[in-house]
Amino acid sequence: MNTEATTLYKLMVLYMLSKVNFPLSNNQISEFMLNKQYTTYFTLQEVLNSLADDGFIHVLNYRNSTQYKLTKEGTETISFFYSKISNAIRDEIDQYLKDNKYDLKCEVGTTSDHYRTTNGDYIAHCQVREGDTNLIELNIAVPLEEQADAMCAKWRDASQEIYDFIMHKLL
Repeated sequence: MNTEATTLYKLMVLYMLSKVNFPLSNNQISEFMLNKQYTTYFTLQEVLNSLADDGFIHVLNYRNSTQYKLTKEGTETISFFYSKISNAIRDEIDQYLKDNKYDLKCEVGTTSDHYRTTNGDYIAHCQVREGDTNLIELNIAVPLEEQADAMCAKWRDASQEIYDFIMHKLL
């Protein structure tokens, strides 16, 4: 793999993460990098793994999503080396983030996962975050893994309606 190109891809990922105040998912970063044909999927995954291994990004794993956020070391690195990314590429990244900011933020802020408890039940853990604040967090116990899985699968589409319902009932 070309070391100069790999360095550029790493800086591009760090730059993307430095421009938002929330994590970005693997899919979101991939969408930009692949649609603009900067690199291949497998090269990008190597870049992301390398950035994580080197401590420049923090990996957050959820049910069907991996998200990344900048570490202190990543922030320091991109502040020193962002000029190594051409103005044209920085402009493309800025425009992508501007055009998609609401969707990007909503996608990574709405998460769900499930796990098995010590008594054999399953907990569907669903939450909506905005920045570092949990707007709503639900833990629902169900007897079957299929039920927990179904709840998690529906959470993204139903979370706003559920949040509105709870707020209306409680206020």
